[in-house]
Amino acid sequence: MTSYSCCLILLLFTWNTSAYGPNQRAQKKGDIILGGLFPIHFGVAAKDQDLKSRPESVECIRYNFRGFRWLQAMIFAIEEINSSPTLLPNMTLGYRIFDTCNTVSKALEATLSFVAQNKIDSLNLDEFCNCSEHIPSTIAVVGATGSGISTAVANLLGLFYIPQVSYASSSRLLSNKNQFKSFLRTIPNDEHQATAMADIIEYFRWNWVGTIAADDDYGRPGIEKFREEAEERDICIDFSELISQYSDEEEIQQVVEVIQNSTARVIVVFSSGPDLEPLIKEIVRRNITGKIWLASEAWASSSLIAMPEFFRVIGSTIGFALKAGQIPGFREFLQKVHPKKSTNNGFAKEFWEETFNCYLPDGSKNSPASTSFHKGHEEGLGTGNGTSAFRPPCTGDENITSVETPYMDYTHLRISYNVYLAVYSIAHALQDIYTCTPGKGLFTNGSCADIKKVEAWQVLKHLRHLNFTNNMGEQVDFDEFGDLVGNYSIINWHLSPEDGSVVFEEVGHYNVYAKKGERLFINENKILWGGFSKEVPFSNCSRDCLPGTRKGIIEGEPTCCFECVDCPDGEYSDETDASACDKCPEDYWSNENHTSCIPKQIEFLAWTEPFGIALTLFAVLGIFLTSFVLGVFTKFRNTPIVKATNRELSYLLLFSLLCCFSSSLFFIGEPQNWTCRLRQPAFGISFVLCISCILVKTNRVLLVFEAKIPTSLHRKWWGLNLQFLLVFLCTFVQIVICVIWLYTAPPSSYRNHELEDEIIFITCHEGSLMALGFLIGYTCLLAAICFFFAFKSRKLPENFNEAKFITFSMLIFFIVWISFIPAYASTYGKFVSAVEVIAILAASFGLLACIFFNKVYIILFKPSRNTIEEVRCSTAAHAFKVAARATLRRSNVSRKRSNSLGGSTGSTPSSSISSKSNHEDPFPLPACAERQRQQQRGCKQKVSFGSGTVTLSLSFEEPQKNAMANRNAKRRNSLEAQNSDDSLMRHRALLPLQ
Repeated sequence: MTSYSCCLILLLFTWNTSAYGPNQRAQKKGDIILGGLFPIHFGVAAKDQDLKSRPESVECIRYNFRGFRWLQAMIFAIEEINSSPTLLPNMTLGYRIFDTCNTVSKALEATLSFVAQNKIDSLNLDEFCNCSEHIPSTIAVVGATGSGISTAVANLLGLFYIPQVSYASSSRLLSNKNQFKSFLRTIPNDEHQATAMADIIEYFRWNWVGTIAADDDYGRPGIEKFREEAEERDICIDFSELISQYSDEEEIQQVVEVIQNSTARVIVVFSSGPDLEPLIKEIVRRNITGKIWLASEAWASSSLIAMPEFFRVIGSTIGFALKAGQIPGFREFLQKVHPKKSTNNGFAKEFWEETFNCYLPDGSKNSPASTSFHKGHEEGLGTGNGTSAFRPPCTGDENITSVETPYMDYTHLRISYNVYLAVYSIAHALQDIYTCTPGKGLFTNGSCADIKKVEAWQVLKHLRHLNFTNNMGEQVDFDEFGDLVGNYSIINWHLSPEDGSVVFEEVGHYNVYAKKGERLFINENKILWGGFSKEVPFSNCSRDCLPGTRKGIIEGEPTCCFECVDCPDGEYSDETDASACDKCPEDYWSNENHTSCIPKQIEFLAWTEPFGIALTLFAVLGIFLTSFVLGVFTKFRNTPIVKATNRELSYLLLFSLLCCFSSSLFFIGEPQNWTCRLRQPAFGISFVLCISCILVKTNRVLLVFEAKIPTSLHRKWWGLNLQFLLVFLCTFVQIVICVIWLYTAPPSSYRNHELEDEIIFITCHEGSLMALGFLIGYTCLLAAICFFFAFKSRKLPENFNEAKFITFSMLIFFIVWISFIPAYASTYGKFVSAVEVIAILAASFGLLACIFFNKVYIILFKPSRNTIEEVRCSTAAHAFKVAARATLRRSNVSRKRSNSLGGSTGSTPSSSISSKSNHEDPFPLPACAERQRQQQRGCKQKVSFGSGTVTLSLSFEEPQKNAMANRNAKRRNSLEAQNSDDSLMRHRALLPLQ
């Protein structure tokens, strides 16, 4: 039974390895075997398996020179380790390397060979079977290349905990240790590369891109990570397509149509070279130029894409490349390859034939190598240099350095160095096992593994704890995800002026260890766009918004497609493509272009502006005129007119007018707290003082004239002290209002930003409009009372109270302040102060002109009327007129009474009053004539009425003559006339007051 099992397993193993004949592997015996998976071919030939016969293994096509160089890097590293006296002394490393043909199926086929060999070793059949050709188990595998292939291989190797160290698989999915337990890699994970791509796009201020990804475990996760990074940076994606080297022509055409119709000029591609090649060929056929290609490391330096015939289409490629390493002696090793010398490398024969486009004489023309080339060439997929379907025989003396192929491109060893590092990582893990001290090991109770019987899982354990220094002096240790963190070089495709080939110019780098924002460095001077231009291409959905504008959203479009909207007034933007405009500080306003803020214009009723100058001149004029009137009144203070107008109150009235004119000046100039608190009280108190003086003067005369014969009590009651007391009391009420106002809500200077956006109005905040209303209302109340008394006194002698002029002045006062209220409420800014100044000046000029100008005119230009006789004559005329009216009324009453009793007519008792008519209206009284004669004889007044003429006589001589004249008049007048002349005698008795 045991022999049967042994034979069965050997048959299975033999069948598994039979598909890999001598020409399909590189193999060398050793104490410890390392496996290798490399893409010696780019793909497999499509074959329809109809299953009418036993299926055959698919054929690999399109030779990959770079893949063979990577394989050589593994062999070189193993041979270097075997020759090292310090690393694994007395131990020999062997290898078994297979071609994955860049497909999952071939990679799994090779992986099964590794797993099957390990299972045979686990059965310990040596004692039953004499296996002289026995090959030890594969304790670690180096590979594979593509992330999709590595994912499939890792799933299988992980079942047996066989460590897998990849040199080129960068998919971030492979960092999941729950799924890929035994996977490690010497290449950075794609997460950093996707971030670096987004950083490059942000650096060049692009925001409108397209994305293309390979439809596998490399392209999909990589582009997904890029989308996440792009979204964070407000980069919009116009289209996103998936491709594969096995896509049919129709799918390729659809992707090309999308690229051609897109307005995005930048295309981000996460793909390998074989997957991208069909798409690039179609783009070249259609001659779609002007695109910028952002390449992932998998194709940034691919020999399939970086071809001179493709350069006009993809010459603006910016790509990522792994950091190059140095492998001393590797160049010479590459040049030593020869089919006859490389007996352990079954791929050397095909390499030689593909390099020199010939076939070795000992090989059949129908050999796989020849057949693959023949078919590939006919299908347009070959990579050889031949021009016919059949190759000439090789001589074996060809010079490898005479032919330029990717195999000899060792100037930038990136993937090759990763292979070299992967082999050394496994070797150092074995070295740790070899030098392990019992009690300090990584296994149970500090035990160590036996290097002679080491198993794959033990090597995996030491790889996870690996830490060594490579030949470049760098520390190598895998993180918890089995990754090595590395940096990227940024390359730009140039066309070599020497031979026209595509060269990769390093134009920057990306340091993943640096702080965010400092990781990317690009030397723009080295970049050539399209192979010749230095100008950075434009790839934005919308043109940049200039300073002074912001980006506005267009409905239904991505956020990167916007319209430029001007910043509103009061806001600015000083950068291009601003998402929003910034508000200017409170005391600033945006300039005309909205690119910066400038100080707001400050406005108030200034002394220097024309309006302020005009108001100041009027105020000064008012002060001058008032001062002039006061001077005139002071100089002519003993003249009858000045005396008749109650000169003491007139002085106080003129002083109040000076205060009124002066208070208007507090409203001009920049408002300060002290001026704001002073100006309204000054205005209010000045006007109340003025109105109070007028009111007391008018009321005093009116009361005297309406009283009986004035006595000493009247004179005492209406003395000067009482007049001043009344003025003080009226003014004191206003003072109380102002004090309460200033205590409860004092006015203050206020910078008003709300009236006009770009102007700051410095005004006075009144504190309480109610208090201002009380102040003006009280003033208007006094003015109304004054108007009432003035109107009632309109028929009194004008020498006493100037009733007509006071009435006019009060009318002007009311008109001014009634107009002031709507004007004050409807204006703003400095015009509020201007309106109040105009109101103060208008009211003040009205009072000054109406009350004093007439008297000043008489005093200065009509001195003949400024006499005591003129004053007394005017007073007597008024008294006689009043007496005559009273007598006439009584006469008419008596006549009517007589008519009603006897029907007879008669005349009134004899008197000095004669009546001629009873039915006509009275005429105004004439003035005194012949003033010189009247001064000697007295003054006769003839009063005419509609019913007759009354002649009155009154002497203005000495008091003795006045008394005698009064006695003679009493004798002549009848008793009825004497009883009716109370009013006349009242006015006559008022004369001594003058």
